[in-house]
Amino acid sequence: MTPEDAVQILLVEDDDDHAEIVSRALAASGMKGNLLRFPDGEAALDYLFRREPWTDPATSPRPQVILLDLRLPRLDGCEVLRIVKESLELRGIPVVILTTSDAERDIASAYGNHANSYLVKPVIFGDFAEMVRTLRLYWLTLNRISPDAAFAAGTPGAELM
Repeated sequence: MTPEDAVQILLVEDDDDHAEIVSRALAASGMKGNLLRFPDGEAALDYLFRREPWTDPATSPRPQVILLDLRLPRLDGCEVLRIVKESLELRGIPVVILTTSDAERDIASAYGNHANSYLVKPVIFGDFAEMVRTLRLYWLTLNRISPDAAFAAGTPGAELM
């Protein structure tokens, strides 16, 4: 695991209120890293593939986890997921679907495109915040990824794992 101050979380979320809940819950849980938010799938892929204006790896480090909503403008979350998991460069980055949809077809589609986890956003604020805190604990503290997968994905500090 990289030092906590180097933790990068990429949030792909178009709802400002949901993004704020995620941001506040992560801060309250003691996360010292960075949360970078994109409101649509195309912008997130521009960042991940280091397209303009994100071409410099020093200023656009790979995230340790991607939190991805399904219902997004411009390019939906399932398509973003598919593209990320088909990329040799990015597929080692865990992608957690964080959505309001509990539809079986959405769940099947997400896992069919190799999502690492599928979470349905709770309606109650406190429950949503608690889920985000638990998500952070699991994906950034307890979970371990293969050093080879992290290195291939360009995760900073992968050589330290």
